[in-house]
Amino acid sequence: MDDGELLFLGAARQADLVRSGKVTARALTEAALRRTERLDPRLGAFRAVLAGPALAEADARDAARAAGEGDLPLLGVPVAVKDELDVAGEVTTFGGAAHRVPAARDSEAVRRLRAAGAVIIGKTAMPEYGQWPFTESAAHGYARNPWDTARTTGGSSGGSAAAVAAGLAGAALGGDGGGSLRIPAACCGLFALKPQRGRVSTAPHPHLWYALGTIGPLTRSVLDSALLYDVLDGPAPGDRWAARPAPTSFVRAASTEPGRLRIGWSATPAVPGVRPHPEHVAALRRTVTALRELGHDVREVDPRYPDTTAAFLPQFCGGVRAEARTADRPELLERRTRQTLRLARLVPEAAVERAVRAGERMAVRANRVFDRADLLLTPTLARRPRRVGALDGAGLAGAMLRSLPMIAYTALWNVTGNPAASLPAGFGTDGLPLAVQLVGRQHDEATLLQVCAQLEAARPWAHRIPGLAL
Repeated sequence: MDDGELLFLGAARQADLVRSGKVTARALTEAALRRTERLDPRLGAFRAVLAGPALAEADARDAARAAGEGDLPLLGVPVAVKDELDVAGEVTTFGGAAHRVPAARDSEAVRRLRAAGAVIIGKTAMPEYGQWPFTESAAHGYARNPWDTARTTGGSSGGSAAAVAAGLAGAALGGDGGGSLRIPAACCGLFALKPQRGRVSTAPHPHLWYALGTIGPLTRSVLDSALLYDVLDGPAPGDRWAARPAPTSFVRAASTEPGRLRIGWSATPAVPGVRPHPEHVAALRRTVTALRELGHDVREVDPRYPDTTAAFLPQFCGGVRAEARTADRPELLERRTRQTLRLARLVPEAAVERAVRAGERMAVRANRVFDRADLLLTPTLARRPRRVGALDGAGLAGAMLRSLPMIAYTALWNVTGNPAASLPAGFGTDGLPLAVQLVGRQHDEATLLQVCAQLEAARPWAHRIPGLAL
């Protein structure tokens, strides 16, 4: 099979091929690097490509398999890593120019990927400190959507999304502090599950934007996501939050029929004043029909969302401040970031902790929707993906206003900590993917994976991208 066929198979199938000896880890890694060399100049998915270390790691995977030690879930799979996660020997830039010192060791999530047999092939682009739902930075330019390179990938894990969507990696790690996995998944036609807060370790840091942030994968399929969560699951010493242990493996959950569920749906955004694009509402209604055809009891609900600004904004400011304190060259921070840090001076640590506690109270209110539903279905985004340059000329206030339609359905669930997934739902008239969001009860990723896998089987989403010789 050619490079494109091999790289569009996704993580689970790629690992199967390497374990069976039909493909070597080196051949798979070389294919990913060739494709990246050819396509990434047009996409900007990677901040750094780790060709030499990746090939050495692939050779080690092949040697382990030859020695009978290759029964690993991600054996030989090329995985990209968002540039807010440490990779030993590489600078963690957080999307900017102010960090210059290489990391001494892998973050816990990256360590677990390597232990499972993955090959780390590069670090992906992000906006500085992940502040925006557009992957644009002064230091590294734009990440571009593989479906239309004039359009945004979303953000902040947009480089990771572009890498997976274009077949440059079998899977990629990102982070989600307000929708930063789900938003780029929606823009780029991928699956992303934001896990329950504390499901994946944030070590060496005690938290990611306090209670808001989680780490997780962007993948081509539900099964790929479940496979990576089986690898990533579980806290590490020093983590501030820890999710309840999963009742079963995530792969087993994704392979199990859920039975008949009560699913509430709503097109109402959680941000006042934002109106959803008509094509997003139409995709939502088509998904309602699909779920009913699968046997579920699907009814419109009024979620009665709380206003989470008082919980979200202080944690956003505190999270950016905590990451910026590690900068080696703070004078090189972007203008918007300096504005965020000036705002953060008005938010002392005690106020951030009050915001964490306020979020816990808001979570009780938001979760009342699950008294009458097992899952909640909404759009993922309120608007279509913008043209690249969404942040051009914008200060802090302007960037926040431009961001609201992108986070209007997602950021609430970072405040509450609930698991929430974005899954493809067809294509808009602009040729770009459509998506819907499914939200689960706290700690219940299993039910989300079951229903997302059902929908994927009922209406398979496109895995290859036409155009650009992709």
